[in-house]
Amino acid sequence: MLNDCDTRRLAQIALVVLLIVGCIAVLLPFVGALLFALIIWVCSWESYRDHLLPRLGGRDSLGASLMVVLLIVVLLVPTIFLAGALVSGADHVIELVRPYFEEGLPAEPPAWFASIPLFADEIIDFWHEVASSREALNALLVQGIAPARQFLLAAGAVAANGMLQLALVLFVVFFLYRDGEVVATALYGGARKLGGELGEGLVDKARGTVFGVMLGIVGTAAAQGSVAMIGFFIAGAPAPVLLGFATFFLSMIPVGPPLVWGGAALWLYGDGQTGWAIFMALYGLLIISSIDNVVKPLLMARGAGLSVLIVALGVFGGVLVFGFIGIFLGPVLLALGQLLLTRWLREESPS
Repeated sequence: MLNDCDTRRLAQIALVVLLIVGCIAVLLPFVGALLFALIIWVCSWESYRDHLLPRLGGRDSLGASLMVVLLIVVLLVPTIFLAGALVSGADHVIELVRPYFEEGLPAEPPAWFASIPLFADEIIDFWHEVASSREALNALLVQGIAPARQFLLAAGAVAANGMLQLALVLFVVFFLYRDGEVVATALYGGARKLGGELGEGLVDKARGTVFGVMLGIVGTAAAQGSVAMIGFFIAGAPAPVLLGFATFFLSMIPVGPPLVWGGAALWLYGDGQTGWAIFMALYGLLIISSIDNVVKPLLMARGAGLSVLIVALGVFGGVLVFGFIGIFLGPVLLALGQLLLTRWLREESPS
């Protein structure tokens, strides 16, 4: 039989569990934004505390406001310009393909189709079939309208959700900068209570890993954007500076840069510059996109003090499990696991 003391204790435990579950349920839709705000704060807190805050006389609210304004300039303003450029590019693509909708395809495909390896004959035969029959062209267009409409709707939803998430990130990161000392003290205090010296080591390891991953992502984006801008200038693509910035931002996602240099190659081909279009496609495939496979793991590993294998497995596995935020969570989890395993093996091994 349970006495009154045991019953009271069980009730207290049940209330605590319900409170934790309720907090998780409330915060769950915003986990991605909260973690991203925390990542930005972790990567920039020391520089903000040691350099900007003393120049402002220690005024936390003013410093936090300036950091939010800086983030708006860095994240939001280029995104708006990029969206405008994409709309303009879409108008150009529509003008480019409109004659094919109105007049049909030419009887013969472009000559360079014959140089496509493995599938040249099939592609040419399909072109002849579609070009010779208006019904076949209409059927092909109808098949492409539904997926294109779904893609545009999905892209619009993603863009709207991204803007809302970004607004939430800016809102949260203001309070992280303003109350940064309190947050840092709470993190290290909680880690010290839970794990002592090991807990503090875990916090330091997580902070170093997050900084290394951010360094790898931003460094790779800068390298890809710079190299892409050079290629756009060489090929004579329109607005090469804007396309370079688009490559920088879209390099955060795996298929981002090909959308930019591939679109530039299509524009060059539609403008009658077939040679430069082929150059742009090869340059993007062999140089721009290859940077992501070489520079990013090296920068992440060097910044986080981890092996390239741990970083690569953490990034790919984290993305598969958690989505975009898994780029940061995956390496952090593996780094903490490696630290715990190393500590356990060191304690278990004879002195």
